[in-house]
Amino acid sequence: MAEQERAVRTRRTILLAAAKVFQERGYKAATIAEILSEAAVTKGALYFHFSSKEDLAQEVISSQNQDFTVPDCPSKVQEVVDAVLLHTHHLRTDPMVRAAVRLAMDQLADGLDRGAAFVRWNEIVQERLEKAQAQGELLPHIIPAETAGVIVGTYAGIQSMSQALSDYQDLTPRVNALLRHLLPSIVIPSVLASVDMSENRTLKLHNQLTAQPA
Repeated sequence: MAEQERAVRTRRTILLAAAKVFQERGYKAATIAEILSEAAVTKGALYFHFSSKEDLAQEVISSQNQDFTVPDCPSKVQEVVDAVLLHTHHLRTDPMVRAAVRLAMDQLADGLDRGAAFVRWNEIVQERLEKAQAQGELLPHIIPAETAGVIVGTYAGIQSMSQALSDYQDLTPRVNALLRHLLPSIVIPSVLASVDMSENRTLKLHNQLTAQPA
């Protein structure tokens, strides 16, 4: 058991080091040597867990969706908003998520499956929009698959702009503005009036999830 725990810790250490290097340098410029130095592990330890730089980067990318949970809510539109708020919080506070997003947006990251993260986010949003539609929360013209793509795509642009301009310091107000502009064209007014997009909502969700037993 102790050996297994050490292996898990070592693997996590390597992933966090890789995330830091990828976040700072980008995929193409990052080297295994830099990751080894940051992690303070041997080359053998790294290659025991990961076969290549590409393997490491792919694991970092997939990490942003691992264990991502949105609490159930009677309003499925609120769940869409909650997913956006939680991801925004993680982008501002979690180095692994920041690195994952940088890699997913990195057009120089040849050989990586950067599309998987977008597909997964599209699924998360579309599933909730379909439920919202079934509950009568959406305007009649909405096609959930199409609208999910618009939400995910515009969010990707907003977060990229925020990263370039302020290293995510202004991400929360930018995302709030995005939601205030998009939602009236998607959601019926009576539902929209009760949707909470506030910072307090984000903190409540985060506290609720972190308080849950593992």
